Amino acid sequence: MHRLFLIAIWVKAAVGLLQMLGGGVLLFVSHSRLIAIAVLLTQPELVEDPGDSTALFLRHSIEQFGPGTQTFASIYLMGHGLIKIVLVAGLLQRQMWSYPTALAVLGAFVIYQCYRYTETHSVWLLGFTALDIAFMLLIGREYRLKRRSGFAY
Repeated sequence: MHRLFLIAIWVKAAVGLLQMLGGGVLLFVSHSRLIAIAVLLTQPELVEDPGDSTALFLRHSIEQFGPGTQTFASIYLMGHGLIKIVLVAGLLQRQMWSYPTALAVLGAFVIYQCYRYTETHSVWLLGFTALDIAFMLLIGREYRLKRRSGFAY
């Protein structure tokens, strides 16, 4: 389980970096440009298979972005990513503060994502929420073991 925890930390770090990058792209790229990119990326697949659910989902997701949603998504992704990177750094250094802090912050994100889901019904939010809950379970387990044993792995 500890190896799974370490893998999850590195995955969280990568996801955090990707979220920061994606948030930056959303902040500085116009809505019409996002649609053009989505069309460019999905066109070859849709020519081959006009009913491709992944390509259609990507296009539909981008088309649903209004200016307010795009700004929110950008700020949310960059903030979520930055917080993950800070927490991952603490967890990798086995800092005791990082375990309860990570649980509290991720718990807050889960609650907020559930609230936002009731408004948006975004599958993306469900995915982020599921990953955050799984990561919280791993963090909780590691924290309990660390407190009981009193030593770093």
